[in-house]
Amino acid sequence: MSTQDSRTQYERMVAGDWYEADAEIHALTTAAAARSERFAEAVRSGADDAEDRLRELLGSLGEGSWIRPPLHVDLGVHLHLGDRSFVNFGLVALDVAHIRIGDDTKIGPNVQLLTPIHPVDPDPRRAKLEAAKPITIGNNVWLGGGVIVCPGVTIGDDTVVGAGSVVVRDLPARVLAVGNPARVVRSI
Repeated sequence: MSTQDSRTQYERMVAGDWYEADAEIHALTTAAAARSERFAEAVRSGADDAEDRLRELLGSLGEGSWIRPPLHVDLGVHLHLGDRSFVNFGLVALDVAHIRIGDDTKIGPNVQLLTPIHPVDPDPRRAKLEAAKPITIGNNVWLGGGVIVCPGVTIGDDTVVGAGSVVVRDLPARVLAVGNPARVVRSI
C-alpha cells in the first residue's frame, strides 16, 4: 500500500485495493449489524415494516424477493438481490465488495458468500491488510444448504450447486456442480 495514496481506507476498500479496516469501516459494519438485528426483530415480532427494514439494510431488494433472518453482513449496502429470489436462514454475506444475486434464485440455509481476501504473504497479513473481490450469482441459480462461494466467483444462470460445496472458481450456466472444490458433474 503506497504511503502517497490519499484515499480513505473505505475508498480503497470500495475500489478493490488493499486497505486496513479503520474506525470508519468499523462504524459502518457496526451500523450494518444493528440494521440486520432491527430487520430480524421486525420478522420475529410480525411487524408490518419488516420488508422496509430489509430494504434499508441491503443495496437493493428485487420485487417479490425475501431473506429469512438471521442475516449476517459486513455492510449490507453491497448486497443486491434480484426479483423473485429467496434466501433461507443463516446467510453470511461478507459484502466488502458487491454481491449480486440474480432473479428467481434460491439460496439454502447457512450459505456463505465471502468477498474478502487476505494476503498469503505473512508480512502484509500481519499488517492487517485486506481486499475483496465481487461475487455474481446469475438468474435461476440454486445454492444448496451450506454452500460457500469464495471471492471473485461468478455462477452462471440456471446452475445448481449441491449442498456443502465450496465454489472457488467460476461456474458456467446450466450445470450441476458439487464438492470441495466444486466441480461440474453434468450439464442441465
